[in-house]
Amino acid sequence: MDIQYINLTEGRAEEILFLWNKEIGDNFPMRKELLRQNTFEDINVLLEGSWIAIDTKNDKTVGFIVSKIWKEDMECLKIQKGVGHIQVILVDHDYRNKGIGSELLKRAEKALNEAAVKTVLLGQDPWHYFPGIPSEFKKTREWFERRGYVNYGEEYDMYCDLSKKNEVILPDLLDVKFKLLDLAEKDKFLSFLKKSFPGRWEYEAIHYFKRGGEGRDFVVAEKNGEIIGFCRINDINSPFIAQNVYWAPLFNKELGGIGPLGIDEKERGKGLGLAIVQAGMYFLYNRGIKNVVIDWTELVDFYSRLGCKIWKKYTVYKKELK
Repeated sequence: MDIQYINLTEGRAEEILFLWNKEIGDNFPMRKELLRQNTFEDINVLLEGSWIAIDTKNDKTVGFIVSKIWKEDMECLKIQKGVGHIQVILVDHDYRNKGIGSELLKRAEKALNEAAVKTVLLGQDPWHYFPGIPSEFKKTREWFERRGYVNYGEEYDMYCDLSKKNEVILPDLLDVKFKLLDLAEKDKFLSFLKKSFPGRWEYEAIHYFKRGGEGRDFVVAEKNGEIIGFCRINDINSPFIAQNVYWAPLFNKELGGIGPLGIDEKERGKGLGLAIVQAGMYFLYNRGIKNVVIDWTELVDFYSRLGCKIWKKYTVYKKELK
């Protein structure tokens, strides 16, 4: 068997899509729009560390790996310097145990090392698919552990069935108002994020507006006219496919998403976190959305108080490059 390795190219996108859905599509159904958005259109992809394995006998794509580093020159990303990511690695099950995965990973790690990456994370990349290795893939976890990757915790996706609720009400607090963000408040909102939640959430909000977002996907909490909290909500009309609705094809009715969310440090401990999630549920419920997913969270007990249950589990891994 002769395997050729070529750099990631969109010319092989259909084959990658087919391979993904053949191997893991039952649990994580991939759409071409999502593959294009998160892999082929993301400028953070490190092409030198992203490879496709081809069986030259029949010109068949039998494996691929995608690596990323944070390339954008944005103030909110300074903390990410020195961190790289393996977005995904996948090998056709008929071609496993032949060294293909090892070769793909070796090429990715070499490129990440040459790009001055010190820490490699599995998933968690900008425009990621997974926050870690899904719990279903026990052999994958063992495979990475043998190659020096260290388990450092667990993350969860949670599911809430709003159809079981007779109604979802908008929280009514004396001095705090919950509403959808108005586009005219864009700068005010981004300033709030920069001050209270600098980093990834600010980065994602900046991209939301760059892609034509008009505010309807953010619930804000206001007190005395000032924004003191936020909650992202997603549906089919959001300007891009957001994390918590990646796997919407698993549902026979529209899927909505909640998160991330945050309350200004000075206002915490007053129940506003739960209240703003409930507000997010209220706005989704009134759009006719009853299936809701919260992605990439450790806060199982917190969301359980609103009737959410664990849906998917991930183990998070990292490796320090020498």
